Amino acid sequence: MTENYFGSALRRRIIFIIIVGMVSVQSFQLVNMQLLESGKYEEKSKDNSIKTFPISAPRGIVFDRNIEILVGNKPSFTLQITPSEYNQSNSKLIESVLNVDSGYINKLFLRYKKFAKFKPITLMKGVDYKIISWLEENHVELSGITYIVETKRDYSFGINAAHVFGYTKEIDRKTLNRNKDKYSIGDNIGFGGIEKKYEEYLRGKKGEEYFVVNSRQRIVSRYDKGKSDIQAIKGNDLVLTLDYETQKISEELMRNYKGAVVALNPTNGEILSFVSAPQYDLSDFAGVTSIAVWDSLLNDKNKPLFNRGTISMYPPGSTYKMLVAMAAIEEGIIKPSYEVNCKGGLQLGNRFFKCTHFHGKVNLKEAIEESCNTYFYKLIRKVGIDNLSKYSKKFHLGEKTQIDLSPESEGLIPSIEYYDKVLGKGKLTDGYLLNLSIGQGEIITTPVQLAQYIALIANSGVTKVPHFAKGYIESSSNEFIPFEFDSVKAEISKKSFKLIQDAMKGVVNSEKGTASGIKLKDILISGKTGTAQNPHGEDHSIFVAYAPSENPEIAVAVIIENIGYGSTFAAPVAQKIIATYLNREKRKMDLFNFNTKVPN
Repeated sequence: MTENYFGSALRRRIIFIIIVGMVSVQSFQLVNMQLLESGKYEEKSKDNSIKTFPISAPRGIVFDRNIEILVGNKPSFTLQITPSEYNQSNSKLIESVLNVDSGYINKLFLRYKKFAKFKPITLMKGVDYKIISWLEENHVELSGITYIVETKRDYSFGINAAHVFGYTKEIDRKTLNRNKDKYSIGDNIGFGGIEKKYEEYLRGKKGEEYFVVNSRQRIVSRYDKGKSDIQAIKGNDLVLTLDYETQKISEELMRNYKGAVVALNPTNGEILSFVSAPQYDLSDFAGVTSIAVWDSLLNDKNKPLFNRGTISMYPPGSTYKMLVAMAAIEEGIIKPSYEVNCKGGLQLGNRFFKCTHFHGKVNLKEAIEESCNTYFYKLIRKVGIDNLSKYSKKFHLGEKTQIDLSPESEGLIPSIEYYDKVLGKGKLTDGYLLNLSIGQGEIITTPVQLAQYIALIANSGVTKVPHFAKGYIESSSNEFIPFEFDSVKAEISKKSFKLIQDAMKGVVNSEKGTASGIKLKDILISGKTGTAQNPHGEDHSIFVAYAPSENPEIAVAVIIENIGYGSTFAAPVAQKIIATYLNREKRKMDLFNFNTKVPN
């Protein structure tokens, strides 16, 4: 009797515990699903009934200073794949149609496995319309594969300017992880040039369309009759300082050369043309860039991807003589009437430093006009390394210009500290100074630094930071909003500037001037030739100039690598650039008021 009772009570207890346990588990699951994870299941439920399609936002158009299109947009098909809906048994077929390596799709899934599996990721951009037609015909069997119409950059407007514009490419994972609030998988982002620098202005804001779908993910209807859709917002249009015709002629003139052109307005730093030659074809970067194109560019011995305008560093050659002269005048070391008798060079110890000619007696103005090396060999021994370094800094040589294009090199202006470190304390000799006096030796500058240096001379010591962007046109209001840039100054007396300006005018317009061959009847040009020695081959040809001489509107620096004299090669290029800019029959910018709304 006792055993039966014990056995019956034990069974009841065990059954009770099991029931309580099951109820507890069920209760916990209900609480967990309804309270703790409600958002997750609500999202899945909505995903099963409402399908979201992104609406791509076109990037802003890039205009020149006269509102001529430089970079536009054109339509492009982009394939997308949603991992949660995709049948992986279709991978071989799709990879074959797309002509990609086997395993391409699986690698794509692994790359983006940390991102939502219910949202589409980019499978391929710039897909041919034939593939889109095939996809439409077989969409029932190809679940999870969709396409959207996006835009890609259009570079068919006659200007290349590859190193200025840069290009767009699909955002990488690191950048995406840092900017999840701004970008999604597959978005394009500016890479290099103004596309990168002004990304926040150029990129638009994507929209979304909502559709009701059935259990097979077929679209049934528009959700909420489209009232809940979010419209895409186009990026702001960017207005550059470039002048279309001036940029075009600059590119044509440098087509067969290696080197750089930087032309700017000396009063405000606005860059009118900018060429790094050789260039590369931006149309190769509008869509998906092939490995073959990349390899050819990377292996090209002429380095077309390298921006010579801001990165390459060259000896300034005789264009540096104006700075040496100003240092001597400002410090009271000589008067403008100071003369030197040039006999073809200067003997220093057992070395003879050559001049270009036997100039005879020349004063400061004549020495610049005729580019007499002997004059500056003697002058630099009076000026000294400290003054040379001091006045180079006044003209911001040896430091970045802060141009709105990166990367940028600093160049080098050697000081006594530099030589003490490199040669040993007290080992600097006059031989080093003589080389520096004609812009040779250890001194190196970038083309954009030379352009700023000449702008400061042209405008008597005041300009602004060199820049490409004039402002942007706000997409919603169609209003032009200008950018502001800092002033750049060289603290030199007006008297010294006037002396140098007169001498530079004589370089082109006097009978003995080294650039008299580019003299024009209708435009008064001031300039300075330079020929920089190159230990690896032919000399670099350099010419800096501004015009008109009395009221400068354009300053130019031209450097052509490994070709010879500045007067022979670089000067004619600068002349044609100046003439193109100043001789346009009608300047559209004069008729366009940027304080008003931009016309549609």
